[in-house]
Amino acid sequence: MAPITKHYDYLVIGGGSGGLASARRAAGRYGIKAAIIEGSGRLGGTCVNVGCVPKKIMWQAADLRKRLDDAKNYGLDIGEPPKIDWFNFVEKREAYIRRLNGIYERNLVKDNVDYISGWARFSGDKGEKKVEVSLLSGETAYYTADHILIAAGGYATIPDSIPGANYGTTSDGFFALKTQPKRVAVVGAGYIGVELAGVFNGLGSETHFFIRGETVLRHFDPIVQDTITNTYIKHGVKLHKKSKPFEKVVKLPSGALQITVEDENGKQEIEVDSLIWAIGRGPNTAGLKLDIPGIKTNGVGQVESDEFQNTNIPGVYALGDVIGWVELTPVAIAAGRRLSDRLFGGPQFKDRKLDYTNIPTVVFSHPEVGTIGLTEPEARKQYGDYKIKVYNSKFIGMYYSVFDKQEEKEQTIYKLIVAGEEEKVVGMHIIGDASAEILQGFGVAIKMGATKADFDNCVAIHPTSAEELVTLV
Repeated sequence: MAPITKHYDYLVIGGGSGGLASARRAAGRYGIKAAIIEGSGRLGGTCVNVGCVPKKIMWQAADLRKRLDDAKNYGLDIGEPPKIDWFNFVEKREAYIRRLNGIYERNLVKDNVDYISGWARFSGDKGEKKVEVSLLSGETAYYTADHILIAAGGYATIPDSIPGANYGTTSDGFFALKTQPKRVAVVGAGYIGVELAGVFNGLGSETHFFIRGETVLRHFDPIVQDTITNTYIKHGVKLHKKSKPFEKVVKLPSGALQITVEDENGKQEIEVDSLIWAIGRGPNTAGLKLDIPGIKTNGVGQVESDEFQNTNIPGVYALGDVIGWVELTPVAIAAGRRLSDRLFGGPQFKDRKLDYTNIPTVVFSHPEVGTIGLTEPEARKQYGDYKIKVYNSKFIGMYYSVFDKQEEKEQTIYKLIVAGEEEKVVGMHIIGDASAEILQGFGVAIKMGATKADFDNCVAIHPTSAEELVTLV
């Protein structure tokens, strides 16, 4: 069969959150002839399929198990907290994800976006903007467009320098586990490592957590690093600090994995049932043949773009994990919508772009972390020590007021960083129950330029933990 050739106003490579948002905005709001190319057969990208969404469901299971254990303090005799039926719970979780995939597909139909199911790459002569797609049907199709967006996302990496590293898996593989490992090793001190280690530990797996430094979440404010590190140790996570790269990973006849590692306690061999690498992500650009149109990338393969998402090739744009600016789903969505506004919304949107400053983010650790703006070291470096003031609050939330054992109580910690005589809020870092929900509202205020006086002028809601943020002294 002859190749299919079709021209679009807007062609989006990648059916993740950013690409979907941009294509739907272009077609649904502005009537643009748009198409989206996705090769996995599942719309929604990493976030929906093997990221934020299933992660939050797993976090909620671990959080619920803890609260069942807490119930005795409220006079509720439920016996021993039940063990999770991992297999059936995963089936329920995946059924929800499949429903989301279907919703995304129906939304494309509703907004008149063509869905091309296949793997895309640029093709043709040097300098040409033609996209070749290996369709899942087995055919090959070719497309051209006035505007092309690269929103191909990223992939989780496995180290290639450690013998046996491939016996482990990544966060993608975590979501493919059909049984709960009794013993697990998680490697990596960032968002993903912290969240997965917390889930495993919360659901009862013996959890070995390997980090290169002294603390987890090293790019966060020191109060976050120290609190989560110490709390995980308190919760029973076997934290291996100052861990060097594993010497090797060996698969034993039993199917278990033996890890040879050196950490602050010296060299040791540890046996686990599963190994999860959470050491970083790379951009999905290797197979796109970006050299054909001449799109510039940096040393790690990320597409170079400006603040308007422009690449160096006119009419080609990039956003999300492929550019690596801020690798968060809502950031890709916001950037994608603004890009479509600018391209197709008329002169009033000619300067439309995403402001990448003061982006709120959370870590679904145990306890939750919410953060926006500068860390204290960043604020002192940017403004100078004499212009910075820090407000702190540490307390035991009311939830723990009836707990019998002091060691079972968790501290809530809030930190507000302000700058200048007007005490503009330039950073907020919160740790404790419901931090994710609390941060969303305060994030609006900080994005609008709130000052400490604005916080003080808001009447507290009592009794809540969040009231501490408007009563700091």
